[in-house]
Amino acid sequence: MPPPLLQVQSLVKRFGGLTATDHASFAVQSGHIHALIGPNGAGKTTLIHQLSGALVPDAGQILFAGEAVERKPMPARVQAGLVRSYQITSIFKRLTVLENIALGVQARDGSSWRFWQPARNERARYAQAAEVAERVGLAAQLQQTAGLLAHGEQRQLEVALALATRPRMLLLDEPMAGMGPDESERMLQLLLQLRNDTTILLVEHDMDAVFRLADRISTLVFGKVIATGTPEEIRRNPDVRRAYLGDEAEEAA
Repeated sequence: MPPPLLQVQSLVKRFGGLTATDHASFAVQSGHIHALIGPNGAGKTTLIHQLSGALVPDAGQILFAGEAVERKPMPARVQAGLVRSYQITSIFKRLTVLENIALGVQARDGSSWRFWQPARNERARYAQAAEVAERVGLAAQLQQTAGLLAHGEQRQLEVALALATRPRMLLLDEPMAGMGPDESERMLQLLLQLRNDTTILLVEHDMDAVFRLADRISTLVFGKVIATGTPEEIRRNPDVRRAYLGDEAEEAA
């Protein structure tokens, strides 16, 4: 087996007397969808913040493609291909879908996000943006103002903005939050398509989606990774069932 694309080794993050990440360790293989699950307050978002560069860990190491990145700033991680959708997806609601995604293309090229106007005159960037829009199912909404999109479509646009940077790994924090059943199913199908060429670390509370999507799952409780394994292994793990899954494991079996 090749070395993991992402290795998290004994990561620690404290806020005063609270240990939010407690020597957390796990690894994500290239080409996998790896889910991070756990109860509310387990520290999942804090962990994602550290992976993306929004927070600096107090101890431990984050290796991405074999390189230590725990001290690197967010832009450097994006350039390396480690992209969190949330960090770059505060969508510009007054711009069209196409203009939004063109900004992601521009960011990938190293241009400043403050000066988006030149991107409007770049046909190549717009062509690339249109390709990304088609990939996420928004080809019919290219000229739609982003703020007028349905909630699920806005989440698709967020994923599109991340994809425009050509990531090697996407960090997705609850991409199905607030969605109805139809929207959730569309997002699930999109993520299944993306796995062909993009590794994904997924934080998600929808256990049905997690068990359908994930190749491997890590369970976080009080900042500790208490188990990592296949969906079947996690479903049957007594510690995970006791701490988080409970009756959901029986229903999903």
